Amino acid sequence: MLTRGVVGSLMVLLGGFVVSTLPHSAPALQLDLLVDLRATMTGRMIGLSVVMAGLGLLGAAWLSLCRAVAHPVETGQDPVDLVRWATFLWCAPLLLAPPLFSRDGWSYAAQGMLTHVDASPYAYGPDVLSGPVTEAVDPRWMETVTPYGPLPLAIGDLAAGVTGNPWMLVVVHRLAALVGLALLAWAVPRMARWTGVNPGLATALVVASPLMMANGVGGLHNDLTMVGLMAAGLVVAVERHWALGALLGGLAAAVKAPGGLVCIAIALATLPPAVGMLVRLRRFVGVAVVSLGALVLLGLGWGVGLGWVEALTVPGTVNTPLSMPTVVGGWLDALAALVGLGTDPATFLDLTRLAGNVAALGFAVWVALRWETGSRERAVAAAAAVTGVMILLSPVVHLWYFLWVVPFLAPLRLPRMGSVGLVFVSVVAGIVAPLDSSLHGAYIAIVLGSLFATATVAVLLLTRPSRARVERIAAAPPWLVPAARSTPRTDATPG
Repeated sequence: MLTRGVVGSLMVLLGGFVVSTLPHSAPALQLDLLVDLRATMTGRMIGLSVVMAGLGLLGAAWLSLCRAVAHPVETGQDPVDLVRWATFLWCAPLLLAPPLFSRDGWSYAAQGMLTHVDASPYAYGPDVLSGPVTEAVDPRWMETVTPYGPLPLAIGDLAAGVTGNPWMLVVVHRLAALVGLALLAWAVPRMARWTGVNPGLATALVVASPLMMANGVGGLHNDLTMVGLMAAGLVVAVERHWALGALLGGLAAAVKAPGGLVCIAIALATLPPAVGMLVRLRRFVGVAVVSLGALVLLGLGWGVGLGWVEALTVPGTVNTPLSMPTVVGGWLDALAALVGLGTDPATFLDLTRLAGNVAALGFAVWVALRWETGSRERAVAAAAAVTGVMILLSPVVHLWYFLWVVPFLAPLRLPRMGSVGLVFVSVVAGIVAPLDSSLHGAYIAIVLGSLFATATVAVLLLTRPSRARVERIAAAPPWLVPAARSTPRTDATPG
């Protein structure tokens, strides 16, 4: 099981050198074999096949891991320790990998360099830089300001003060992502113990899945750092003090704005049960002051200010098929053109996106004002609900956005179909990761890759033995430990 996952990770690493965008100055491009493979469609298909086969091996190893920790008595090992060890082994080969299946990591490197040379990434795009640091940045984002908060910019600034090598800058950002993964490995079993759920299985569902390996670790997205801080913030708020949790919630928002959503769960969890509206509002104001204070002070202290607020619309400049408002708006615009309404091409797209944002915000406010207080389990559910609705109604959704919600779903007592669905999404979102944006219009590769992905998912999830394995995971006794008391610590009383 562990060896199979390591082999799969190594295959993803090796194939990734063929299919991923690399800086022209990368030492790896001095290898003739690699250059030859990258130069032809046949070579790229070989690389893509190696990557997807590696992801398939990781998926098979992960399913075996989930089955093992779902029935820990059969293995005789501490399930959480086993999951953490497996995650470490499977992540290790990817540490030095280029950003896989997306160029975002190269943009992070350039944005950190911009911060280091005092050219605010909220005012300038990477195009004002020169040299190797911009060679692999996606041309779409070369003249675009960053929508990220000040924390990744500060990390990139510090790294750029040591080296200008874009590959090493990427490694630093991956290490930051792995800090987020470590925070999840620490926080998720604690949340699972609050709800009485098997902590080993909950941790495996979050930190070692194909979704995590492909999109969080390999894909190198800030979302992993963000969600690690979110989960840690909720745990620290409950087990230490709400203000410390709110501070971590502010740092999560300082990575990406949705990270601040965890502050709703923090306030709900740390209030006594059945408090009045005035007490509830006082706690939310306190949490907001601490979290927003951390966010604002970090931006001002690092000299990048609050420019990220205006840049929040940047991701919405692209259309993604996973965004429900975008798909519905596109259909309505096409229908309007068909019947001759005479509206502008993106009229309904803009309206559905606006409606989605308003509805998601309204739902978050409703959860904050109406959901039960003083229950740890309900607080975890609140975090899952607000992040899930945010993904559902977001104007742009990528595969790695699902990283936001899984850490809060896995510790909940889900029905069997919910557990099966979580396993299914985690496998599929990992296997299809290479088809997201890394192929850049290579339609033959996309078609063949889609067929490969379909076959891999079928083998992992739809054959009779695989269905039996997934059922065994979903049917495992979920409550292997008594649920922790739901009332918060006494130092979390209103005030």
